[in-house]
Amino acid sequence: MTQEQQKKTIDEQIEELKSKLAANPECGITQYNLGVAYLAKREFEKAKDAFKKAVQCSPDLAEAYVQLGGIAMYEGDIDACFSYNQMASKIRPRFAVPHGNMGFVYLQKNEVDKAIASLRRAISFDPKFVQAHATLGSAYLMEGDLDGCIEQSKKAIELEPKFGPAYNNMGLAYLEKGEYKKAVECFDKAIETGYEVAPEILQEIEKYR
Repeated sequence: MTQEQQKKTIDEQIEELKSKLAANPECGITQYNLGVAYLAKREFEKAKDAFKKAVQCSPDLAEAYVQLGGIAMYEGDIDACFSYNQMASKIRPRFAVPHGNMGFVYLQKNEVDKAIASLRRAISFDPKFVQAHATLGSAYLMEGDLDGCIEQSKKAIELEPKFGPAYNNMGLAYLEKGEYKKAVECFDKAIETGYEVAPEILQEIEKYR
């Protein structure tokens, strides 16, 4: 399917959802689906409006709060991102995604202990949550737990072999441990996935090739 065909399909989907809402404006799920369609077109304001209407119609729609959190993160408002995900976690306490997202925000705020607790919780609810494993690896790295970082990054890679950030974290941990050959291998793998390794790291590892 070409990009043009895909766009047309999304536009058709949006029109169909709008027709459904004209007949039943109080349907939270339809509002949510409309928000997802707008997100696919990167029309963030319209998506935000649809998700807000979704939670007005269906206050227990945790996924809509997570989507609002994602938009807030995209806009650089990490406090709003945290708040929306916290709401989602209260509605559905065993929903892994908001716990993972809250862990990410804690990490951005340098609250490493809280990040680790949230990310462990996310993984306990969904052991295959790749992003949470990788972010937990980052948290362990920030804490100075190099072996913990390596172990967690490996778990992320087992689940998603082309997950660049996990290779990068592992490379940084091996570099800190003085295991330079392993570090170089990890950074090379990260680059293979399309991940952009920091230029100063690339410069540093050249001497270990």
